[in-house]
Amino acid sequence: MNPYILAALLFGLGLGTTITFASSHWLLAWMGLEMNTLAIIPLMAQLHHPRAVEATTKYFLTQATAAAMLLFASTTNAWLTGQWDIQQMTHPLPTTLITLALALKIGLAPVHSWLPEVLQGLDLTTGLILSTWQKLAPFALLLQLPLSNSTLLIMLGLTSTLVGGWGGLNQTQLRKILAYSSIAHLGWMILILQFSPSLTLLALLTYIIMTFSTFLVFKLNKSTNINALAISWNKTPALTALTPLVLLSLGGLPPLTGFMPKWLILQELTKQELAATATLAALTALLSLYFYLRLSYAMALTMSPNNLSGITPWRLHSVQLTLPLAISTMATVSLLPLAPAMIAMLTP
Repeated sequence: MNPYILAALLFGLGLGTTITFASSHWLLAWMGLEMNTLAIIPLMAQLHHPRAVEATTKYFLTQATAAAMLLFASTTNAWLTGQWDIQQMTHPLPTTLITLALALKIGLAPVHSWLPEVLQGLDLTTGLILSTWQKLAPFALLLQLPLSNSTLLIMLGLTSTLVGGWGGLNQTQLRKILAYSSIAHLGWMILILQFSPSLTLLALLTYIIMTFSTFLVFKLNKSTNINALAISWNKTPALTALTPLVLLSLGGLPPLTGFMPKWLILQELTKQELAATATLAALTALLSLYFYLRLSYAMALTMSPNNLSGITPWRLHSVQLTLPLAISTMATVSLLPLAPAMIAMLTP
């Protein structure tokens, strides 16, 4: 792709998210979300592969549906209450509709089925943008909404953690596994949204750091399925030793960074007298942990049956920039000691 066009599209992507961040009016927020969608579509379709074009079409249709639903709900709210302000949502009907529209935008269960299919059709770089940056604008709106319907959010959260764990169990494609991982993590964030918005932000931040390092590892190894991970020891031995820690951090095992948001979320749910919800969420996290263990096992403890893997590849210098991977891997593995500081910041 022409670098000028690429720069313009990335600028549009950033501008759309910034407009949504800065808006207090529904029309402006909707406009930012639309700019975001339109800027990423050429990036998704740039490979001109039938799978990429199919993924782009699916993404466009789901995002257009969610945007139309959001516009309809905000117009209904203006008609019922005379308010266009995001923080003045007083009527339950438009608030519920907007919550569902934003759930469709980020891929929460039960409106999640587009996400694995779309992510599978993209290259790893665009998939990374879709899994991280594209979640920011809808979350900015969800955090501003005065949410009164706690049952809806808890049901969305629990369904997402369950579907995210269950759906990834039988997958062999890494991008689909990461899509289901994304659904499960988003479920945890939605679960705690109404009780502690700052914890949702913490969970979102740690999710972005962990997903960033996971995508970069797969991109460096040029791996798109589980079998391709088995020869990664031959290409990057040091990274192969570290990657299981990154994957187990995504699963939320102590003493890694991914344990921190899960621990704090379970603690907050228990404080809100939702012990049953916390128990269910913790049990569904075990499903996700299983497929992260599968990936770790395939990468670190197996060897490829092919004879080719026995031949040492040419030790050419990688053209990819590895500094972001080094920083994000360190953050993914070793931020848990900051937990007391985070607790101090989150307690009012």
